[in-house]
Amino acid sequence: MAKLDVTFEPVPFSALLGWDSDDHLAAFRAFLRSARVLTRATLAPSGQTRTADAALIAAAHRALAESIPDAAAAKAYFEAHFVPHRVTHNGAEGLLTGYYEPVLAGSRVEEGPFRIPVYRRPPDLVNLVREEERGALADGLTHARKTADGIAPYATRAEIEDGALAGQGLELIWLADPVDAFFMHVQGSGRIRLPDGKTIRITYDGKNGHPYTSIGRVLIDAGHFAPEAMTLAALKTWLAADATRGRKVMQENRSFVFFRELGNEDDGPLGALEIPLSEGRSLAVDTGFHAIGTPIYVSAPTLTPWDDAQGFARLMIAQDVGSAIRGPERGDLYFGSGDEAGRLAGGTKHPGRFFVLLPRRPAVS
Repeated sequence: MAKLDVTFEPVPFSALLGWDSDDHLAAFRAFLRSARVLTRATLAPSGQTRTADAALIAAAHRALAESIPDAAAAKAYFEAHFVPHRVTHNGAEGLLTGYYEPVLAGSRVEEGPFRIPVYRRPPDLVNLVREEERGALADGLTHARKTADGIAPYATRAEIEDGALAGQGLELIWLADPVDAFFMHVQGSGRIRLPDGKTIRITYDGKNGHPYTSIGRVLIDAGHFAPEAMTLAALKTWLAADATRGRKVMQENRSFVFFRELGNEDDGPLGALEIPLSEGRSLAVDTGFHAIGTPIYVSAPTLTPWDDAQGFARLMIAQDVGSAIRGPERGDLYFGSGDEAGRLAGGTKHPGRFFVLLPRRPAVS
């Protein structure tokens, strides 16, 4: 495989098609959510992933200090403190997909139709990489099991579903549908409607560390789907049509996610560094190339999720990661909560370009 060469070429804001008509205030509000975390987080340096540098943290401090009452002021803020950079590379064409927060019926106890457990993080699970690195370093184990003899690979999805965690009291929530449970793992969060009418929010709290496998790709490679026919809805229908067949295919993805309940439902869903996500503005990226918190202008002319004749062109904020999000122009757009968000996310697979807004460096006198 040829070495991936990536450069960031400065360009004027006029090179960003649609920049002037974007809702910069919405982007700024999303950026503020990153700023509140970046200005207080301890970000360990890494030679394998990009972390927020002093310039980005300084821009975050300025965002918190400035008064930004409207879209014009937000646009002026970004133009004053950042420089767009076109991402150029010799890798695969940029690709955008989507994710969302499913809303599912569930129960705190195993009863009636609710027989599929959602597990808390086990006490013997340890991180081998920081959580914000798990996408960039997903080729190897990212988490493992701590034993008396040292570190060992954690149980796979199949092993967990066959009872590897039974009897430990780790069940957090029970769901009714194994396909819904599987895709909540893929999305990394969920809102759960309990039988008493209360809604809670649960969020990612670690994984078993095994590399993620796209079962959609597995089925395409096996000839069950043409690539252009693969959508989230089509995949769910195929899996549900034959429970035994579906379970076997889902277990091709050895990765398994653990969850925790948020004390305040309004706190989530949460992305990397526990930054609250913003519908239509949060972007999952590969931190091998982009630091969490970085503004990225995304251009995808063929993507029209909101019936925009001009295509998708808006300023996003890098606020999340994912095991399948690999590459300098690979992004996952957060579409929000519920069925409509799921429909939009599930049908998103479009080419796209990144223009990364890097902080202006202070002049050297």
